[in-house]
Amino acid sequence: MMRPTLSIAAALALLLLASSAAASSPNPCAQATVELGDAAAFVILGGHEVTTGSGVRSEVFGDLGVYPGSSVTGRPNMVNESAIQIANGASSAGIRDLTIAYNDATGRTLCPVAVAGNLGGMTLYPGLYKSTSGIEITGSDLTLDAQGDSDAVFIFQMAETFLSTTGRKVILTGSANTKNIFWQVGTSATLMGDTVLEGTMMADQSITSGSRAVVNGRVLARIASVTMESAVFYLPQ
Repeated sequence: MMRPTLSIAAALALLLLASSAAASSPNPCAQATVELGDAAAFVILGGHEVTTGSGVRSEVFGDLGVYPGSSVTGRPNMVNESAIQIANGASSAGIRDLTIAYNDATGRTLCPVAVAGNLGGMTLYPGLYKSTSGIEITGSDLTLDAQGDSDAVFIFQMAETFLSTTGRKVILTGSANTKNIFWQVGTSATLMGDTVLEGTMMADQSITSGSRAVVNGRVLARIASVTMESAVFYLPQ
């Protein structure tokens, strides 16, 4: 039996009504966090390889890992004693726990809000957002509003690709916390130049970040590669 999926307008109206009517009551649609295990130490993790462009070096504030691949092409600037873990026990454990976390995010079914296509210009609230195709942020920025709850969790499920076009940003408000935002991508993700992403991006295949992109979170590619060009990556605290 298929679970019903709420439209985004109806679901957001219900979430707002519930929060205003009973702010102190538990939210029945609140999502538990996605536990990352040993993958949490990595700001960049690829299954096949990690590649950085030949231009300005990317800045990486957190560990970088590859497993079972063993290729890191180019050398990003590893900041604050961050480590490069190539085909070793740490990166193996990271990929193992990434797969567990990815499957957890993929399998969430509590109060899904149906979304598709472009989320640019929207303000979204904590919960589970589900697309049977891909998700884009284009034209305008996406705002995530935790409504004053710094522990509130956002999970975005998509069966296909993720795309953030040039200059687009994820903006946090209402005490939204980067460490509680998760993007589960069914295939591959692309962050074009000057993009600002908040949260942990978990892609089944590859993740590509363009020039001057900023990631406050993680880019974790389960099977294929992470490719970056003069981007900056900050591990969430």
